[in-house]
Amino acid sequence: MDRPASHRLRRGRVSIPGQVYLLTTTVEHRQPVFTDFLLARIVIGQLRYAQHSNLARSLAWVLMPDHLHWLVELQSGTLDALMRRMKCRSTCLINSTGKRYGRLWQKGFHDRALRREDDVPAVARYIVANPLRAGLVSRVGDYPHWDAVWL
Repeated sequence: MDRPASHRLRRGRVSIPGQVYLLTTTVEHRQPVFTDFLLARIVIGQLRYAQHSNLARSLAWVLMPDHLHWLVELQSGTLDALMRRMKCRSTCLINSTGKRYGRLWQKGFHDRALRREDDVPAVARYIVANPLRAGLVSRVGDYPHWDAVWL
């Protein structure tokens, strides 16, 4: 099996406080772990913890069964530190439930810095509409694992 090319994801990565980023990370082997409501809420708790710790301001997010899209304004530290902390804490908490063990997240993550001319609320709407496009629900409001500051 080929090794993940996560080192290529880091090439050119810059962490700028105040910058808005769209972060995406995937569950190991794309397992649909977050169809379990409790496990999904643990990850969501960690997104909120990152905000309360003044690492990032969450603008929008959606936790899909096998991946996460997270629109943030970086407040302090680096993107690597933010994602490492969220992944590590959520993995430890989820594994302590006894419902699973081992690695939860794939190595690395994808990031995209939004430009000044990008319509950030439109990006947020696109993110939270992921369950609708995936056919998981017929209305965005029926999906339980999303939030956005504008909606």
